Parts: sequence; structure tokens; C-alpha cells
Amino acid sequence: MISREDEALAQAAVTALTGQLALAPKPGLPDPRDLGARTTRVDHTALRWSAKALAPGLAAMAAAARRTGEPTSQLRTELGAIGRCTEHSVGLAGGGHRGALWALGLLVAAAALDPHAEAKDVAVAAKCIAAHPDRRVQRRPSRGSSISAKYGAAGARGEARAGFPHIRRALDALAAARSAGADENEARLDALLTVMSTLQDTELLHTAGPIGLRHVQAGARGVLDASGTATEAGRVALHALDADLHARAWSPRGSAGLLAGALFLDSLPVTVGSRSGTGISSRVRAA
Repeated sequence: MISREDEALAQAAVTALTGQLALAPKPGLPDPRDLGARTTRVDHTALRWSAKALAPGLAAMAAAARRTGEPTSQLRTELGAIGRCTEHSVGLAGGGHRGALWALGLLVAAAALDPHAEAKDVAVAAKCIAAHPDRRVQRRPSRGSSISAKYGAAGARGEARAGFPHIRRALDALAAARSAGADENEARLDALLTVMSTLQDTELLHTAGPIGLRHVQAGARGVLDASGTATEAGRVALHALDADLHARAWSPRGSAGLLAGALFLDSLPVTVGSRSGTGISSRVRAA
């Protein structure tokens, strides 16, 4: 049974995803500027609409975690089944967000295990869930897993099994930018660029290869080395990178999904009530 607490976590995750979509300018990524362009307006509207279609599946994932109470193999298998159903629903609503669903699903489930856990404890709990294999998944390799194997990249699964290191870096970047006086849009852009600067994005490896990936990483570091998007030099570098990636049709989609995960963790604690029993943070720190 899905509770109000589960729905609150799911809504927080959807809000994080739509917040990522609303951010601009995002180099090579969909953002609100697309709404003014004839060729991309429908696509961006579909992304915003389909983000909301994630909510029932994410709430079901939270309910499964709350019912199971531990980051077990059984929970991992159940989350996989819910995720595949949710992908189908999102496809009917317009598609997209597959990478974000993977990250947000694990994080929502981990947050449901202990409503009072801090953000980095939630990431560790998600790592414990992701460490288990999904016993019901089809064994055919996905494009992402094939690219990961070809180039030795961690990919989405590797990122989760490492405890989402790029999400944790994005959280640190958010805090640092806010402390330095950046506004919220600038802080979120700096967090996105922090992820882009080091992530082995399998989407970029597929479309641009290793040389293209390094080009994008260097461009993101260039903005950060100019003291970030809150500075004039940083904004100039950001717009140059944005124009470059759009001209090349290179899209760092993996970074966008991880930014959504960071924004979700940044919103914790969500008001989801309390329950009896030992919290997950003490159980997973040794993992």
C-alpha cells in the first residue's frame, strides 16, 4: 500500500527532475529555451509532461522499500520490476528520463528505508541496493552497458554501485557555490558542470567517442576554472560551450540525470513522518 509519505518522496523526486529541466542555459541539453523554438518546442514539452509520469512508479518503489525495510536482493528485484513498468508508462507519456529513473528510483527507495537519513547516507544505502543483481532482468545488453564494456566506463550501474560519487560531488558544488554568493540557477549550473567535467558519460561516448568526451569534460572544466557561472568570464565560457555542443549535437544526458539525483538529495529531509525500528544509516555504513 502506498502511503502519503511514499507519495511525498516521489513528488520530491519529480520536482528535482523538473527543476533540472527548468535550468538554463544547459550546454547541449534540453532547457526552457527550446519552448521558443519550432523544432524543439514539442520535445521539451513532452519531457516536462513525461517527468510527471514517473511519480506513481517512484511512489511504488518507496512503498516497496518501506515494506521490505532492508537493502536486500528481494528489494532490488522488486525495484527492477517496478522500473520496467514505469519506463513503459513514461514512454506512453512522451518518453525520456531512463537514466534519471534509474538514479531517482534507487535514491527514493533508499530514502524510504530511513526518513531521517542525511543525503550522503541515502547515497550509501542506494549503493547497497544496487550491489544486488536484478534476477528478473533480461540478459540482453543495453546500449549503455555495451558502451561501458567497450570503453571501460562505469556507466549508470557502476555509478550506483560506487554510491553515486558524481551526485555527491554535485552536492558539494551546490553548497560551495551558494556559500560563495551564487544564486540558485548559478549554483545548479555549477553543480551540473562539476558532473560533466569528470563523468564518463556513455551517451557522449556513443555519439562522440573518447575524444569527444574529453572535449566536453575540458569545456566544463573551463567554465569552473573561470570561477563558475556567477562570474562574467564563467558565463562567457558557458555560452561558448553551449553553442559548441549544440552545433555538434552532443548531449551529456548522463550528467543531467545525476544532477536531478543531487537536487533530490538536496531537498531531503522530505516530510515523510517517522516509523519505529533502527534506521538504515547504522546498518549500511559498514557496507
